[in-house]
Amino acid sequence: MTCTSCSTTVESALQSLPGVQRAQVALATEEAEIRYDPNILSSIQILEAVEDSGFEATLISTSEEDRCKIHLQVDGVRTESSMRIIGDSLQALPGVQDMDFNLELNKVSLSYQPDLTGPRNFIEVIESTGSGRYKAKIFPEGTSRGSHRGEEIKKYYKSFLWSLVFTIPVFLLSMVFMYIPGIKHGLETKIVNMLNIGEVLRWILSTPVQFVIGRRFYVGAYKALRHGSANMDVLIALGTNAAYFYSVYSVLRAATSPNFESTDFFETSSMLISFILLGKYLEVLAKGKTSDAIEKLMDLAPETATLLTLDGEGNVLHEEEIDSRLIQKNDVMKIIPGAKLPCDGFVMWGQSHVNESMITGESRPVGKRKGDLVIGGTVNTNGVLHIKATKVGSESALAQIVRLVESAQMAKAPVQKLADRISKFFVPLVIFLSFSTWLAWFLAGKLNRYPTSWIPSSMDSFQLALQFGISVMVIACPCALGLATPTAVMVGTGVGASQGVLIKGGHALESAHKVNCIVFDKTGTLTVGKPVVVNTRLLKNMVLTDFFELVAAAEVNSEHPLAKAVVEHAKKFRQDEENPVWPEAKEFESITGHGVKALVRNREVLVGNKSLMVDRDINISLDAEEILAETEGLAQTGILVSIDKELVGILAISDPLKPGAKEVISFLKTMKIRSIVVTGDNWGTANSIAKEVGIDTVIAEAKPEHKAEKVKELQAAGNIVAMVGDGINDSPALVAADVGMAIGAGTDIAVEAADIVLMKSNLEDVITAIDLSRKTFFRIRLNYIWALGYNIMGIPIAAGVLFPGTRFRLPPWIAGAAMAASSVSVVCSSLLLKNYKRPKQMDTLAIRGITVE
Repeated sequence: MTCTSCSTTVESALQSLPGVQRAQVALATEEAEIRYDPNILSSIQILEAVEDSGFEATLISTSEEDRCKIHLQVDGVRTESSMRIIGDSLQALPGVQDMDFNLELNKVSLSYQPDLTGPRNFIEVIESTGSGRYKAKIFPEGTSRGSHRGEEIKKYYKSFLWSLVFTIPVFLLSMVFMYIPGIKHGLETKIVNMLNIGEVLRWILSTPVQFVIGRRFYVGAYKALRHGSANMDVLIALGTNAAYFYSVYSVLRAATSPNFESTDFFETSSMLISFILLGKYLEVLAKGKTSDAIEKLMDLAPETATLLTLDGEGNVLHEEEIDSRLIQKNDVMKIIPGAKLPCDGFVMWGQSHVNESMITGESRPVGKRKGDLVIGGTVNTNGVLHIKATKVGSESALAQIVRLVESAQMAKAPVQKLADRISKFFVPLVIFLSFSTWLAWFLAGKLNRYPTSWIPSSMDSFQLALQFGISVMVIACPCALGLATPTAVMVGTGVGASQGVLIKGGHALESAHKVNCIVFDKTGTLTVGKPVVVNTRLLKNMVLTDFFELVAAAEVNSEHPLAKAVVEHAKKFRQDEENPVWPEAKEFESITGHGVKALVRNREVLVGNKSLMVDRDINISLDAEEILAETEGLAQTGILVSIDKELVGILAISDPLKPGAKEVISFLKTMKIRSIVVTGDNWGTANSIAKEVGIDTVIAEAKPEHKAEKVKELQAAGNIVAMVGDGINDSPALVAADVGMAIGAGTDIAVEAADIVLMKSNLEDVITAIDLSRKTFFRIRLNYIWALGYNIMGIPIAAGVLFPGTRFRLPPWIAGAAMAASSVSVVCSSLLLKNYKRPKQMDTLAIRGITVE
């Protein structure tokens, strides 16, 4: 595909197919994503539709099943019955869903449930079925994106070199040898009438360039016109044909006329095709670099891994090096210092530090010990670890990140619509302008509207007009317009991924650069999100151990972070037990936004905030009110405990601010972005936190749906709103906001509600996301200014606007070179985003991550 006209043609062809629900074609990646009904349409029909529209297509993957699909090569199979026996054996395995055979390639494709089985099981079954006759291994990779791009680069490079073999002699014959006396005399030797040797040589040499090397442009133009559209190939084919066939006419006329002196433009058509091929080669080369981010992510996965076999007591019996693609769930892997982790899992044995910068962007190695989670693709730095695999292959965090970045690079930014609209009429308009230019100069020459001295000695008025017309046709470039947005979005999302900021496509990027108001959740966003009990005040005579036993029994069933903090604190009073068993809580009830209620040892226990006590008619004494006020004044959360309708204690829970939160809010103010806190916590704590970080607007005691309502109110007031939350109870607000940012997502990156996923817990990434989106859209605007400006200025110059005053004209081959250069320059402009650095002022903030043991 060369321009947006091509991608639009393919998209229209796909959308017209019965059963297609949505089709999206990305020009920069040259990929299509189609959502369709497999009961109505097959993947083969989709490929045929793309090929019918004039383009080659290769299937990358089909459906969600491919995420748990493996292809095996089976050696030793010679008959269909042998393959059927193997199939029956595999089908007997639990978890095997679907199977497909290709006898020619000795290939077996299996869809399976990774919780029940895996690739090593398949290989064992195949090799045991034929008493050792059959050998199985993972099928060698087919045409991947990288190899396809490599083939395309080689193809253009080869075509360009072949074109030079013929074009350089044509150039020398036309523009160099004609000025060397001895050679000039030989070239001007007449063969028939006025036809000379030089003209015949140029004709012979330019013909392979026009029809063999330039065949791709004819094929592309034919297929585009057949589907009622016009693309770059149409302009190139028309421009080169005009030069070539006029030259053929001129040579034939010289051969049949005793006095006609011909002037040919064979060098024009040959040099045009050569320069365009050079431009396409450089463009494909540069476009390949825009998708470096995905290739680097995919390269993070190690090729091999060490599998451990353990006995019942956890002792190592055997270790074996296997292909990392053969790892199955619950396998135990040994990770030596300096090795990459092959899958997601948790540490079973050992202690070490792991460098997670390639996944989360966190620069410092993270300490890991027994029970800690680890991410595939990260690097073990010092100790030896034994890890148990929990997510393998396409389920891993790394695979999810790759999918998210791929999806982001497929999605079109709304600003792309400008290029799509222009592309619909661009080529027809250029053809009209080209014909009009030729006609205007031709008629002006025939009617003697300009002096004959303007016409070069080697031409007549018709040839001069023809050169102007061809120059207009080949200088116009819809490619640069089409590449302006997608290449910048590709590089921008790739740079974001490398810094732990996953941006879900062009729409999120475009919205983020307009943000002028950010709504922050408190717990886990502005604060660390690891609350701890810092003070306990009993209002009645009671043994503290008994008090916490009742409270923990009620809270242990709650998933709320505050409830977990209370339970952890209560464990300190049962130090003799590693995992204490709390009394049974009957009639447990979780009251959203308020607290919990349960019956423990036949006593009614209420644990929650002040509003819960008021709703249940629990009397709150003046002493309790004072304790609450004091607690909230210290930016702590007061949790009230009632037993049998009587208030017996208050717990003060503190959730410390994240380091640098105040500086981030201050920096956002310099970016002219307003900050707001919305939290379900009480007003006192919310106001104290807001005051500490420098936020003026606070909304407290808000339920999840109230957060979303507040976001909508801000939008109604004309704000472009971003919501920053931890992605758990903030989903409604994340969806409602113009840009939803899920912070500290760690390995749980499939946060459907968020537009931007911040892998680390650092608030500075909010600034990075907004600044990167602004820089990306500045680059997109720059690309558009260049692409539009190039065409607006280039076409009039090619049409001869400067010629009357300066005698300057643009030969067609130079116009073609300028056209090729414009596309390359737009892609190179986008590639400059790779040098993105976060704002310098952020380096002075001394913001750093925080680890809570």
